[in-house]
Amino acid sequence: MGKIGGLIYRYRKTVLALWLLIIALSVVFALKLPSVLSGNGFEYKGEYNKTRMLLEEDFGQAKSSIILVFGRERTVTERDWNQFIKATFEDLKNFDDAKSITSPFDREGMIKDEVAYGVLAFDKKAEELGNEIEQLNKLLKNKQGLTVTMTGEPIIVQDLNIASQEDLAKAEMIGLPIALLVLVLAFGGLIAASIPIVIGVVSILATMGAVFFFSYRADLTIFILNIVPMIGLALSIDFALLLINRYKEELHTKSIREAIEISVATAGRSIIFSGLCVFIGLSALWFIKIDIFQNVALGGMAVVFISAFCALTFLPALLAVIGTRINKFSIIRAKDSNTSLWHRFATFVMRHPILMAGVSLAILLAGLIPVAQMTMSIPGTESLPAKYPSRVAFETFEHHFISKDKRTDNKVTIVLETEGSILEMENLMKVSNYIKSLEKEKLVDTVDSPFSVTGIADEKELSQTLSFGPKEQTTPILDYFVRDNKMLIEVYLKTTDHSAAARKWVRDWSNRDSELTTHFGGSIKFEQEIFDEIFKKAPYGLLLIVVSTFFILMAAFRSILIPLKAILMNILSLSCTFGIVVWIFQKGHFGIEPVDIALILPVFVFTLVFGLSMDYEVFLISRIQEFYLKTGDNTEATISGLTYTSKIITSAAAIMIVVTGAFAFTGVMPIKQLGVGIAIAIFIDATIVRMALVPALMKLFGDWNWWFFGLKNKAQTKERKSQPDI
Repeated sequence: MGKIGGLIYRYRKTVLALWLLIIALSVVFALKLPSVLSGNGFEYKGEYNKTRMLLEEDFGQAKSSIILVFGRERTVTERDWNQFIKATFEDLKNFDDAKSITSPFDREGMIKDEVAYGVLAFDKKAEELGNEIEQLNKLLKNKQGLTVTMTGEPIIVQDLNIASQEDLAKAEMIGLPIALLVLVLAFGGLIAASIPIVIGVVSILATMGAVFFFSYRADLTIFILNIVPMIGLALSIDFALLLINRYKEELHTKSIREAIEISVATAGRSIIFSGLCVFIGLSALWFIKIDIFQNVALGGMAVVFISAFCALTFLPALLAVIGTRINKFSIIRAKDSNTSLWHRFATFVMRHPILMAGVSLAILLAGLIPVAQMTMSIPGTESLPAKYPSRVAFETFEHHFISKDKRTDNKVTIVLETEGSILEMENLMKVSNYIKSLEKEKLVDTVDSPFSVTGIADEKELSQTLSFGPKEQTTPILDYFVRDNKMLIEVYLKTTDHSAAARKWVRDWSNRDSELTTHFGGSIKFEQEIFDEIFKKAPYGLLLIVVSTFFILMAAFRSILIPLKAILMNILSLSCTFGIVVWIFQKGHFGIEPVDIALILPVFVFTLVFGLSMDYEVFLISRIQEFYLKTGDNTEATISGLTYTSKIITSAAAIMIVVTGAFAFTGVMPIKQLGVGIAIAIFIDATIVRMALVPALMKLFGDWNWWFFGLKNKAQTKERKSQPDI
């Protein structure tokens, strides 16, 4: 690594020129990235998707629909109200992109009091309707006391994209100035403090430019616009902190070239190990075959690689050019490490290891208590800020026109398929028996089918009515429920939103043997498949993280005990984090309205923070090991390691907390929860775990910390004294 530092110093201007070219190209494609993002990322190739395609192709159901919600003030007359609605649909006559247009006057029940709705059906997916939505925005006009608002999946998808971009800008405006302030306090000077911000911005631009090209091979979710900057800015600033801190230390006694070489050889190695831990943590998401997890794995792994590469090439070259001027414009004078607050704190921990370990464990165990009450759900309309017009309009539509027992959250769609015509007597009897079995289920409220709609229970009578009855009565029923050898039935369950019982019910019935071929769909089936995929595949990812982390840390420190402690402490601190997140969001504290925990949060926070926390573990233990190899005294090495790294670790953690915690002030709920969750996890890890529990356990285990299959690091002291250690 030292030779690499020497090469970068020698060709510093060439390295900077290449990076300027990369930055220029990245800006061009990074600006295009938002235009290729769409959807919430919860796409899974399962039975739900197959049933949805069957409904679209065989039953003619639209791929997506836009709902027009009309509203009027009480002062508006009935005549003006009706004229406004008619005039709106008159303007839509020239709108040819819709598959069908249904006005409130076409069916009964579409106008109630001061609210009405119409429907525009499309043969395109929700995320493909950007141009159509733009045209509709020009066509739809409000009048005094009269409004028309678009809602439905296409509008909500687009609004989530807009809200995500607004949230990113807001988070950056909050996070970056505070991060700069923390850096000034860490380094004491404006130049040194500004460099990590530059590295962070460069890493994000380069990653977003690279991610743009991924859109040609994969569907990218809108949440990637928040995930990449959240991870990239925090991680790249962390990496820059480690290397700049070591460079400033070495510059006191070494030349610029030597300082660069030693910094790359020591802090650079820590960056590689840390980046590898985060990279592997995010790669674990590949096991889960759901678009949003694949997207975050893709974007996260890219930003980790680019952040580390930037810190190991662009940053040393920049430091080589700046040289000793990095100490210019100093505001705060550095204190002697041996008399600092951190030295006194480290000494206190070493004197009272049992007390510090006991208090730390008690806090962590208390924090994880609420975890048992965690309720998770897939983000939906409630992900949008409460005041967004599309969310308000959708909630208005549901409140006035959809009864609580007939909402999509309670509905399971089943398509029954037979060998001959579904209306043949034998087949109708099979269908009738199947429906009767459904109706006997305690969880089933109602079953909508041709039997229930016509009020005819006898199979023979229903067959004759649908085959030979008046066309004006039978055609709507046949069009909606029947296609040749297939029949659509809709089952409504007695269950609350996101119910585990409902998911179990649809799983059991999907796997049940039947004399009919069955195809299950609906929102409950969708949730069941998503939950099952995560709970089935996540353990493989977690196993990969734990095993790979163990071997990486074992290789880095030639120790068995240190990786074991690190893994167990990480699991405990993350469990505590989840408990606090449940207490804040699900229990509704700090002025937050109670809301379920986003399904993505536990997996994302675990995979990301497990790796990020190793950043601090590697940096702290590396310095402890360095002093241990020189002195052979575990206690003194721990005090020195803690003294030299505490300031930089707390600074790095503070920046991570500020950058991710800034998303707490954003509007998209899953991103808000994710930002708060990561910030809490980092705070716990950098304070309770890294500053108190780790050194206390280092003291208690003594030289056993460095046991490695009968060999001790202490035996290598003489051999490695002359080498620049980690």
